[in-house]
Amino acid sequence: MGSILLDVSPAVASVIAIACFVVGVGLGGFLLSLYIKNKMKKNKSNAIKIIEDAYAEAKTIKKEALIESKENAQKLKDEVEKEVKDRRLEVSKLEERLNQREEFIEKKELSLDKRTEQLEDEKKEITSIKEDLENKKLEVEKLKEVAISEVEKVAKMSKQEAVDMLVANMKTKAQKEASVIVKQIEMEAKENGEAKAREIIGQALQKCATETTSEMTVSVVSLPNDEMKGRIIGREGRNIRAIEAATGVELIVDDTPESITISGFDPIRREVARLSLEKLISDGRIHPTRIEEIVEKMQREVDKTIKQAGDEACNETGIYNLNPELVKVLGRLKYRTSYGQNVLKHSIETSILAGLLASEMGANVKIAKRGGLLHDIGKALDHELEGTHVQIGVELARKYGESEEVVHCIEAHHFNVEFKTIEAVIVQVADAISSSRPGARRDSFENYIKRLQQLEEIANSFDGVEKSFAVQAGREVRIIVKPDQISDSQAMFMAKEIAEKIENEMQYPGQIKVNVIRESRFVETAK
Repeated sequence: MGSILLDVSPAVASVIAIACFVVGVGLGGFLLSLYIKNKMKKNKSNAIKIIEDAYAEAKTIKKEALIESKENAQKLKDEVEKEVKDRRLEVSKLEERLNQREEFIEKKELSLDKRTEQLEDEKKEITSIKEDLENKKLEVEKLKEVAISEVEKVAKMSKQEAVDMLVANMKTKAQKEASVIVKQIEMEAKENGEAKAREIIGQALQKCATETTSEMTVSVVSLPNDEMKGRIIGREGRNIRAIEAATGVELIVDDTPESITISGFDPIRREVARLSLEKLISDGRIHPTRIEEIVEKMQREVDKTIKQAGDEACNETGIYNLNPELVKVLGRLKYRTSYGQNVLKHSIETSILAGLLASEMGANVKIAKRGGLLHDIGKALDHELEGTHVQIGVELARKYGESEEVVHCIEAHHFNVEFKTIEAVIVQVADAISSSRPGARRDSFENYIKRLQQLEEIANSFDGVEKSFAVQAGREVRIIVKPDQISDSQAMFMAKEIAEKIENEMQYPGQIKVNVIRESRFVETAK
């Protein structure tokens, strides 16, 4: 057999191999198709089973859903029926309340109708009573006219004359009683003089506190431009803090264009700060170290100026033997003002005036001039020491060896003590003359003349005034009244009324004394 195989040709072998391959492929395809058919039958049966199961499950779910929806519908129906039942109950209650309200309104309307009828009856009754009263009033007026005519016939004067006489008698009596009461009040006021004085001082302080504080505590420095404000303030305010710390004042940088306000009670510190700021602005170098240097330099210059001012005041008044420390304190008054008047110039004026008056009166000229120069020296230190400027001045004068005569001039120039020497009186008068002259205390000549005219106009506006004179630079008005028209009690009331009118209509520094003069003169001629 082996021999047979070996004898087969290659072509035949190839054909046989191809045939075997074809048979094998056909057989494999047949077997594969049989497998696929079996698999498809099996999948189909599974799918049918799945569909049947899904259909059964859907049927079950549908049945459960129908049952649940029926239950929900029934539950909703029950809730709706309950709500409807409650609403019907509320409606029935409202209907019942409305019925009760309608019944109440009907009853009220009936009662109102009855009340209206009653009011109409009462109105008719009141009208009838009013007509009766009018008739009786006319009868009373006629009787009154008859009675008045009868009284006028008996009294031999008219009704108006009787009223005028009664009013005049009552006015005279009231004025007399009032004058007695006023005198009693004035006596009580004198007994309580200290309390009254404090009240008056309090009113005066209220009247001029703001103006005086502004005058005494503020200086203004002009700037070349508003950019300079930022340089003075410095980064985070270091420059302005350095200036305030070095000078002891406060700098107010507000919206005022091209200016800075210096505020402080010490006039010397304000002057040092003002000069320092002006120097820094002109120099242009503004930083803490430079600020300290400039402030120290300006402090030395101000001290030098103070000493020179004190020496010049002594030379001008002819007083050469003052204690050097007292001269320095006197020089500080150059930077002190009172109602706009420079206190150092005022002191020099007072000294010169006191010397002139003392020479005319035969008093001690040296004491008067010395007292006049030093009378306000306490104002140089009144912001540093406790007490009034009079008390401080007395202490300074005694401390630096001034005589008791000079000390008394200082102590008495504001009537704090009784005058013991003629020189003290002269210093007080010279002080008043210097401070009250026109233009001395921030008041123009025109305003001064206008104030005098207004004083006399107010005085002349009262009945019974014969003449009036404004004297002592407007500090006093003297009024001469007609004695046949104005009694003593009326003169007293007139003085008070004029003073009140002056207070209400005028503006003036200090006080104005109202002096009403009533005198009777009898003249006979010897033949």
